[in-house]
Order: sequence, then structure tokens, then C-alpha cells
Amino acid sequence: MDELESASPAGGGTGSVRPRLEDVAERVGLSTASVSLVLRGVPGPSERTRQRVLKAAAELGYRPDRTASALASRRSRLLGVMVDVHSPFHAELVEHLHTAAEEVGYDLVLSALTRTRDENTAVETLLAFRCEALILLGPVAPASALAALDRKAPVISVGRRIAGADLDVVRTADDDGVGQIVGHLVGLGHRAIAHVDGGKGVIATDRRRGYREAMRHHGLDERISVLRGDNTEAAGEQAGRQLLESGDLPTAVVAYNDQSAIGLVTAFRRAGIDVPGAVSVVGYDDDTLSRLGSFHLTTVSQNAEEQARQAVAAAVERLDRGRTAAREIVLAPTLVVRGTTAPPR
Repeated sequence: MDELESASPAGGGTGSVRPRLEDVAERVGLSTASVSLVLRGVPGPSERTRQRVLKAAAELGYRPDRTASALASRRSRLLGVMVDVHSPFHAELVEHLHTAAEEVGYDLVLSALTRTRDENTAVETLLAFRCEALILLGPVAPASALAALDRKAPVISVGRRIAGADLDVVRTADDDGVGQIVGHLVGLGHRAIAHVDGGKGVIATDRRRGYREAMRHHGLDERISVLRGDNTEAAGEQAGRQLLESGDLPTAVVAYNDQSAIGLVTAFRRAGIDVPGAVSVVGYDDDTLSRLGSFHLTTVSQNAEEQARQAVAAAVERLDRGRTAAREIVLAPTLVVRGTTAPPR
């Protein structure tokens, strides 16, 4: 059986012929080039033409052969995404990345970070799948390593500021986001405001700096209190227990992210401490868990949909339009006030 025959649907027999691009073009009376533009999501054809082509393709049961197209064009049209499987915020980003990629004729390959699978392994998998560009969600590798990777395939760092390397970056202003949190709490009357740290990464550094600067701005230098933590619920619970055991509970706590904040809320409620009656808690990311009625967490939105759209746009500019100069897109974060903050008693 040759390659063309193997492309026919399984079980189709001699009477079942896979629809071709030419069949779609003949149905709508357009050139194959015009039909290809529509099916690849390339800008140009009118909306009326696009709808006609998509309707004809659906009626004929036409499905593009991605492998054949890639071999013919020497392009995979795949964007590789490195994602932390433990992050609800990353899961939301991936959903929006899929939508944004499909709109411009690309698809995604996902490679996961786990407790036993590091960034290097995840990235090598994406390169093995011939991904044309790499969208890395919150990478922790040194800037020099990311710059070296960018010479293999365009790299777009999402969420993390990159200093000292010419890379595309899409992120929110983390220090400003935490500043909004502190301002909100001070406006409610809080003065004893602690921060549960996110660890050694650049994102955690920016949020920690934002907390310190905001506390100083409001004349609360002597009230600055940073507890060790990371990006997990377990770290939030541990920080909550530490605060309870200290006997000096602050009136508000700013967590590194929503997962850490949920851990704090869990620890406080388990000890009979009312949130927000006795202590207010704020997260960061506005992930899906923060919106659940059981938590209804005050947090900061990073606008996942817009970050995803900008990340895909950056990749397309590099791949299809030949842009070589690095770009940094910094989005404004938005405070989302829900049910875990209130004036102190």
C-alpha cells in the first residue's frame, strides 16, 4: 500500500475516497490557494468566503492531512507549550492558547512539568516534535539557558520577567499587582499585613518586592513580615500553622498565589479562625479554584486570555513575519475583590 492509499479512512474500502483540497475548491468555485488560506486560518479571505469554504469542507468531510502538509512545506505549524500540571492557572492559560493558536492556523503540543520531569526534559520533548516556537509558562531556567534555547526555536516566556537576554516576554506587572492588594487591605484599615513568599524564582522575587515597596509606601516599614513558602497549598497550610503557633496573628495575609492562599484559608478554618472575620487572606492569579464558592478568594487577575493571545501573536510574528527584535509585553493586573477580605475587627 502506498502513502496515498494509507491516507484513506480505515475501513473505507475501494468505494471510500478521502476528500481532497481540490474537491472543496470545486464545491465553492475557488482556487485551491484561496481554500488553503481559509483552512489554515491565514488573514485575507473575506468572512463570507471563509464561511462558504468551512461549510463545504464540513459537508464533504474534508480533514487536512497535517503530516503531508508539514512534509510538503517543511513546517509543522506546531507551537510547543511547557506547562506545570499542578498549576490551575497554567491549565487556564493552555485553554486560551489553544483557541488563539487555532485562529491563526497553528496547533499546540503540550509538555508537562511534574515532580520527576524537569524543564530541560519538557523542552527537549517539544523540540523532538518539531515545534516551531516554544511558549514557556513561568520558566525557571537561567536567562542564559533560555537565550541559548531561543537560538534553536523562538522562545516566548509567559509570566516571568527575563533580565539580560533578548527574549520575547508576555507578563503582568507582578509588583504592581501586589501593590494593589496591599493598598486594598490598608484601605480597609489593616496595618499588620504579612506575606507568604513564593520561593526563589523571578516571579516570587517581583511579588515579594511589590509587597515590601507597598508596605513602605503606606508607612508600614516596621510591619513588614515575610514567611517562607512556595506555590503550593501545602506551603500555605504550613505558613498558616506557623502564624497560629506564633501567637501573633496578623489581621491580613498576602499569599504568593491562589493555591498558597487556599492553603492558608484551610489552616485558619481548621483552627476555628474566621476568614475574613479574624484575618483577611488574598491570593494571586484568579485561577479557577479561587472562584469556587467554598473559597470566593480575593485575588489579582493576570488576564489569562490576553496573555495567551499575546503569546501566540508573538510566536506568529517571529515565525511568519520575520520579526527578530525581542519584545516585552507587560499587562496591567486587576484586583478582584471577593469574600476573603474585610475590615479588621
